[in-house]
Amino acid sequence: MPTPNPTNSLSSDVEITGTITFRTDLYINGKVQGEIHSPGHLTIGENAHIQGEIKTKSIIVEGSVQANVTVEDRCELKTGSTLTGDLKSARLIIEDGATFIGRSEVTPKPLQKTGPAA
Repeated sequence: MPTPNPTNSLSSDVEITGTITFRTDLYINGKVQGEIHSPGHLTIGENAHIQGEIKTKSIIVEGSVQANVTVEDRCELKTGSTLTGDLKSARLIIEDGATFIGRSEVTPKPLQKTGPAA
């Protein structure tokens, strides 16, 4: 199930070895071996195979990831996905049928106060 209206996408016939950087959104359904860095949102499609390291604001995993993943906001593992590696995230959502093999460090962001300090 692809992400709706991705800004950028790599289809299932694309294979990349190296470093990928992007600013907004990226949908990957191909193979990547290397590093992925972004202040944006990353979606790993159901046909994708990723090996390396991922650092991004948020991620949705529908395919296969073998990487250490550092996410500023939210990591979501969809049914049928596999994440093998260590994960650091503010929020973690694992659907029934997803596989996670590794260590996780989930550290919620502190709530910002909206009123004056007491």
